[in-house]
Amino acid sequence: MKKTIIYAAALIMVALIGAGFYSGYQENDNKDTTDSAQSSKTMVTLGDSLTYGVGDKSGEGYVENLEKLIQDEKGANVRVKNYGIPGQESDGVVKQVKLTNIQKDIRKADYIILFIGTNDLIQSNGGDLKGINEKEIKEGALEYEKNVKEILKTIRQENKDVPILFLGLYNSYPDSTEHENIIIEWNENSQKMVDEFNRIKFISTNDLFKEKSKEYFSDSLHPNEKGYDLITKKIIDEYDF
Repeated sequence: MKKTIIYAAALIMVALIGAGFYSGYQENDNKDTTDSAQSSKTMVTLGDSLTYGVGDKSGEGYVENLEKLIQDEKGANVRVKNYGIPGQESDGVVKQVKLTNIQKDIRKADYIILFIGTNDLIQSNGGDLKGINEKEIKEGALEYEKNVKEILKTIRQENKDVPILFLGLYNSYPDSTEHENIIIEWNENSQKMVDEFNRIKFISTNDLFKEKSKEYFSDSLHPNEKGYDLITKKIIDEYDF
């Protein structure tokens, strides 16, 4: 009888210890999951085909590359919500940032990247950049600057503190001095606009493509995978995530 009682007591003790261990394991497991979720950052990217990733056969572009590189080089967990649309101009982004779902993401964002203006420039010149119409381009620049200010103001209304990375334009005709001067002017004006806002960093991309080469371009405008890698690396080098 005593043996039976002792045996039963031992079973109860083992069960209690096991239950306590399992409970502790669950708490630790939940804590790890919670800590992981808390350490995860959200990045919202806005722009055109360059943000969407056109030209990269892997389908990733600089955005997906950036998510991976931040993880590898900075040890940070960043999840990207990519709102880039091929062919989009700055007036399109003006409309985007006023959409309820995107404003919700902006409010929760830890980082925002804006890369827009290439299509504004192209369309202001009649749909391509083969010939230069200075008067039309100057008018296009004024409209572009107005739109960018509206975009940045809207973002700041939704999120006063989020760091914004503003990517400058690059010259897709680097052998042309005329094209280069236009890109420089647009970028200089963008830099001035950025300086009017807090926590916005201008990141130049024009210095990345000083030669037109199939090594870095998939067509006359869009980078290939290696070209997008250059943009990604430049962002990592310029901003400490």
